[in-house]
Amino acid sequence: MPAGSATVCGMAVRTLTPSRIRPLLVTDDAALLDEVLQVAASAGADVEVAVDPAGARPHYGLAPIVLVGVDQAEACGRAALPPRAGVVLVGLVADPPWPLAQAIGAEHIALLPSASSWLAERFAVAAGRPPVPMPSRVVATVGGKGGAGASVLAAGLSVTAARSGLRVLLIDADPLGGGLDLVLGWEELDGLRWPGLASQTMGPVSPPALVDALPKRGDLAVLSCDRDAEWELPADAIDAAITAGRQSRDLVVIDLPRHFDDVSAIALAQADRVLLVVPAELRGCAAAARVAAGAQRFTKTLRLVVRGSTKLRPREIERALGIPVAGIFRNDPALAQLLERGEPPAGSGNGPLAGLCRELLAGLGLDTFGRAA
Repeated sequence: MPAGSATVCGMAVRTLTPSRIRPLLVTDDAALLDEVLQVAASAGADVEVAVDPAGARPHYGLAPIVLVGVDQAEACGRAALPPRAGVVLVGLVADPPWPLAQAIGAEHIALLPSASSWLAERFAVAAGRPPVPMPSRVVATVGGKGGAGASVLAAGLSVTAARSGLRVLLIDADPLGGGLDLVLGWEELDGLRWPGLASQTMGPVSPPALVDALPKRGDLAVLSCDRDAEWELPADAIDAAITAGRQSRDLVVIDLPRHFDDVSAIALAQADRVLLVVPAELRGCAAAARVAAGAQRFTKTLRLVVRGSTKLRPREIERALGIPVAGIFRNDPALAQLLERGEPPAGSGNGPLAGLCRELLAGLGLDTFGRAA
């Protein structure tokens, strides 16, 4: 009997040999198809393509990984394809379509092109090749007005990423913010803070050694401001800290002040995504417009995170500022109580903030699913 065939109930049927088992992409979107095939080619992987659930069904259970395009997600959900692991919802949209992901039982959402490196790593594994190293990501947060919650969001992003097994450096670049170690409830932890570390960044210190000198728990290290001294953060010091984070961490999160100086310019220019936290109110929106104008001198990656949703709708704020909304920071009375008790935001992995942080990290192509907390 020729290779690739078998006998079932006395009949010869064709079977897929290991060499023919390839990742499956289900899409009828030409632009998405082209984007995915480019990523697959960079990882040296071939892809089986189906334009609808009917064409996907013969390969659905055998493929090492299944990518379902946003355009075919509803159809695949209605087709009741068999449950399986390794399903990824993939698309070119700006916001993660969580209801579609749930409809098809997807474990991940890959929004291209931001998730290209993450997806290339999956293709490389499926092709039996060494994974493509994922470059470190840098995210900056800034408040649209005082008390908007940018520092809490920065801490929540860092905690959420670290819970998933990512190595994270959280940098406090706002000397007047009171210290991110306080937001985390880490004010008693030993380790260097600003300005103690600033004088050492000009010397021959390796990135891992620099990060190891900071307060840390598990995979999260924080470079926090010092509340006991008045000082200015040198531009070369923030540059050295970001470089150290890029070389030794998976994610660098930077909390920035609302006034932009040389330090902010360096951080904004290096950030893969800048998140501007805007309260859903008229005065907050007006104040955020001024902050956004300043930030856009140094970055083209600005996105909005709308805090609350009672007075202005997120889409109204998006239209008013001309900046896409990346997520909604919903009000949570329990969050203030956690912070008062010295517990880190999103530390339990539950609640609106934790959900928002997972969405934002997934939008950056960072894997925050399926890992042990």
